Amino acid sequence: MAAAVIDGKALAAEIREGVKRRASDLAARGVVPGLAVILVGEDPASVSYVTSKEKACAEAGMRSFERRLPAAATQAELLALIESFNRDPGVHGILVQLPLPAHIDEDAVIAAISPEKDVDGFTPINVGRMVLGQLCFLPCTPHGIIKLVQKAEVPTKGAHVVILGRSNIVGKPLANLFVRKELNSTVTVCHTGTRDLGEHTRRADILIACAGKPRLVTGDMVKPGACVIDVGVNRVEDPASSRGYRLVGDVDFESALRVAGSITPVPGGVGPMTIAMLLSNTVESAERTA
Repeated sequence: MAAAVIDGKALAAEIREGVKRRASDLAARGVVPGLAVILVGEDPASVSYVTSKEKACAEAGMRSFERRLPAAATQAELLALIESFNRDPGVHGILVQLPLPAHIDEDAVIAAISPEKDVDGFTPINVGRMVLGQLCFLPCTPHGIIKLVQKAEVPTKGAHVVILGRSNIVGKPLANLFVRKELNSTVTVCHTGTRDLGEHTRRADILIACAGKPRLVTGDMVKPGACVIDVGVNRVEDPASSRGYRLVGDVDFESALRVAGSITPVPGGVGPMTIAMLLSNTVESAERTA
């Protein structure tokens, strides 16, 4: 029997409707949630992401403060812009679109964002709060993945979670979240130094692929009945497509579909959840200060 496909679009739409209601309640009290998005340069993928975030804000009844700087902008200029948003009471969340040009120190830029407005959950203070289990903004993609697993009613207590990837954005935060007492999972993190990857993945009750390698996980690497979450978004050549390419995940969807118990598609799985959780964090920030 084929796996159940976890519909990230549907869950994201549900969350965004809730955000819209919360934003409306705040507006009735004279507070309009505001998200500042900063883009440095003209990277096509980054421009597309920023545009989609601006549209999402408008649909949720939120204000979007969008600022675009040229690729040659200095680090000092970017830090000054962040500080101006830190001081602006109408801005409840600040997002700096990554990656940044090579001459700008990403760590310094992220650290400059006020933790109270760090709706990406990337600042060292919020990362520390997350590790300690304190109140903070959780990173959007990892938090969205947790929501997907819970929506699919996949048990996490006592489950073996295997994560392929150790990035600061997805892999490491996910490992931290799954070992929290409320989820109570046992976690294995695999990376480029892992020997016999399949030996680990076949033990996973919940398998999360966030390595950035197309079709890294094949059906024979999946435990029968496992929940498979595919975070990867990779372009592969496809002459049949009008664009000349198509998007695939880190999981070979067709072969894994025949083995897994539940699985996310690419696109339409994890991707929509990231923006939904970003909006949710921004509204939460506004609610804290209302």
